[in-house]
Amino acid sequence: MSEMVKYFWTKAVNDGTRIGLTSEGQDELGTVKFAKLPEVGDDVKKGENLLSVEADKAVSDIPSPVSGKVTAVNSALASDFDALNGSDIDAAWFVDVQEN
Repeated sequence: MSEMVKYFWTKAVNDGTRIGLTSEGQDELGTVKFAKLPEVGDDVKKGENLLSVEADKAVSDIPSPVSGKVTAVNSALASDFDALNGSDIDAAWFVDVQEN
């Protein structure tokens, strides 16, 4: 399992588990320039690749902390990645996963 896991947070939401980037993750990666996210309806498995991010300091594949189906993707990330680079950690989320 990648040490990157500690740089991501999870939070219970109505349709499952929300996965986002912590301030430590932001510091470690630097400015996120691109993220390849799963799509709504995709199945993800704990420990397998959930998404890839390209940032100033690293290009990283991020393992999923949960197994299930993607129910939401942060629409703010469709046009830019500012939400992942700001101080509002609650806004720095990638996807919601309905665990199975």
